[in-house]
Amino acid sequence: MRVFIYAHAFAPMVGGAETLVMLLARGLVEQLQKGMHGHNGAVGQYDKRMVTVATPTPANGFDDSILPFRVVRQPTLWQLVHLLWNADIVHLAGPCFLPLILGLILRKPTIVEHHGFQTVCPNGQLFFEPTQMPCPGHFMARSHYKCLRCNANQGKLYSLGMWLLTFLRRRLCHWVSVNVVLTNWLDTVLKLPRTTTIYCGVPDNAGSINLQIPGSRLTLAFMGRLVSLKGVHTLLQAAHRLRAGGLDFHIKIIGRGPERANLESQVKALGLNDYVTFMGYLNQQELDQALADVAVIVMPSLAGETFGLVAAENMMCGRLMVVSNDGALSEVVGDTRLKFQPGDSEGLAGCLQMVLENPKLMTELRVEARKRALQFFRQERMVEDHLSLYGGILICKD
Repeated sequence: MRVFIYAHAFAPMVGGAETLVMLLARGLVEQLQKGMHGHNGAVGQYDKRMVTVATPTPANGFDDSILPFRVVRQPTLWQLVHLLWNADIVHLAGPCFLPLILGLILRKPTIVEHHGFQTVCPNGQLFFEPTQMPCPGHFMARSHYKCLRCNANQGKLYSLGMWLLTFLRRRLCHWVSVNVVLTNWLDTVLKLPRTTTIYCGVPDNAGSINLQIPGSRLTLAFMGRLVSLKGVHTLLQAAHRLRAGGLDFHIKIIGRGPERANLESQVKALGLNDYVTFMGYLNQQELDQALADVAVIVMPSLAGETFGLVAAENMMCGRLMVVSNDGALSEVVGDTRLKFQPGDSEGLAGCLQMVLENPKLMTELRVEARKRALQFFRQERMVEDHLSLYGGILICKD
């Protein structure tokens, strides 16, 4: 089986979709190599071209040779056609136009894995820019004038173009072999035919688990891009309420983005300089060190989440998640009292106060978070589900 994966963004870029493509490609290689070995030794030689990732992302110093699969960067049209022609399975990380159209023309078994809302929302985030609030689904409700208004700040022609392209993406995804969604909730939003859910999977970092009750000052963290729809301003407003109530805590904000300056000004205005630390972008070693004393991760997203990889990664490490009660994050964390409505700083403060005042409850919920991650979000399970899907498609084709 030769698997061709196309990713609009890939390493060295950092993000949820980029991480998932890397984990899936590595996992596919491991499983295909296992399948080529019997009990008495090798029965075949693994060809690195059995898993190929193509991407327009330049290497920028990243060494592709260290990866166990082939990477083709910035492919020409002819290269793309050649790669698709030689593939048994075409796996697209999102409804990418050119490889999607070519895959359909070449009649290849094509899978679109949806990491965003591009088939139901022109900006792909399901976020209504004029009000800075979650979009209730204007495109699917045919309130198209609101879609045009949403992106008008980037120009009327741009907004019109994005709106028109959403129709095309949606139509193309009606013709693919399978649409893969990351949560059952996302299926109810996209409403595409031939849809199956495969949860994201992450490595089991058992060595980094520490379920001891922390000291007197609880350390919380936010991880992600510093953009408005991630809702970091809601976390800071909640922190101000906790500080006014006399509670002691420390918040690490890990990540970079265009909102950092505004958030730093908000910290100063709210008198939170002694409570909040901006840590910027961290490499993996620095991140592990920064999270060593963190017991709770807060995800106050306003919109844009189709899964929440940060949640799965930290649940696997036994950290407690406090999340906004949007569909995807709510499904990932499961049953817990530590959810609040998007943008509700008072509700978030209540969740954090519960944790701060009851360390024993926090430890119990951390254990439950780890159990849930092991049950649903293992990397091996994600890869096995994809291989099973690929196999079923190929059998139907034959």
